[in-house]
Amino acid sequence: MSTKTKIAIITGGSRGLGRNMSISLAKKEIDIIFTYQSNITEAEKVVQEITSLGRRAKAIQLDIRQNSSFENFLIEVNTYLKQNYTGSKIDFLINNARIGLYAPVTEITEELADDLYHIHFKGVVLLTQKLLPYINNGGAIINISTGLTRIIIPGASIYASMKSGIETYTKYLAKELGERRIRANVVAPGAIETDFGGGRTRDNKEINAYIASNTALGRAGLPEDI
Repeated sequence: MSTKTKIAIITGGSRGLGRNMSISLAKKEIDIIFTYQSNITEAEKVVQEITSLGRRAKAIQLDIRQNSSFENFLIEVNTYLKQNYTGSKIDFLINNARIGLYAPVTEITEELADDLYHIHFKGVVLLTQKLLPYINNGGAIINISTGLTRIIIPGASIYASMKSGIETYTKYLAKELGERRIRANVVAPGAIETDFGGGRTRDNKEINAYIASNTALGRAGLPEDI
């Protein structure tokens, strides 16, 4: 493999937007390392689709809520890079792993708040920190946020608040990593038809129709839009 090969790490790359990101980047001649939480069957399907495009792909199990597992994840990434590439660096990190949990402010539980905090904020911050030495100078970090930081829909207060924190964190990343020419940006999708949140946008006709009626294109978003 040429030393000029670009490599991306994508968290939550086996389903939804992450799957689409993995395949779309592979089509742009970027090799992919992606994480999955538990569904190895779906992860292997993504690997096969990427390799059919002539790119390399590696699926690694990771529960972003368990930051104690990050060191083992880094060892696996580093081993894979050294075995398959001239160097041991990546070019892009996309923090996409996420979960859709919703509740009115009067019904938020400690468990829900903890899950959203660990997945959408703490896990992103600590994993990014661990991976920074592996990112080439001139590389990029993309953090996935949500349109719910700007459009208020009841039930999404904790989810959206964690994403607001990530948007602020990303500004600091951009400032502090500027000397390394590492770009840090946020992509904040609106409602997209995937299995996210139990497929509520894709499968709930009332929600889908409501989103379509408030969207310029007259429909909910599709993964390809992002």
